[in-house]
Amino acid sequence: MLVGKVVGSVVSTRKSENLIGNKFMVVQFPKEMGNGKIVAIDNIGAGIGETVLVATGSAARIGCGVNNAPVDAAIVGIVDNCSGMEI
Repeated sequence: MLVGKVVGSVVSTRKSENLIGNKFMVVQFPKEMGNGKIVAIDNIGAGIGETVLVATGSAARIGCGVNNAPVDAAIVGIVDNCSGMEI
């Protein structure tokens, strides 16, 4: 899993049928991870500015319950406290 901060959202009116009804958020990773950004499916209701846990790869599909969807990143938790990392 990865730790990052939600910095935005993505709106897509045309998408795979298996993704209809899902919310997508932009997650930025900390300096230690190169400050990269990723779009992740969000089924737990994370908001902009929150620190989140992100699962990637096949674990993302399992973690958000969309086994047959083209998902490579999913927000699977909202972090209450995270020490040792500047996000």
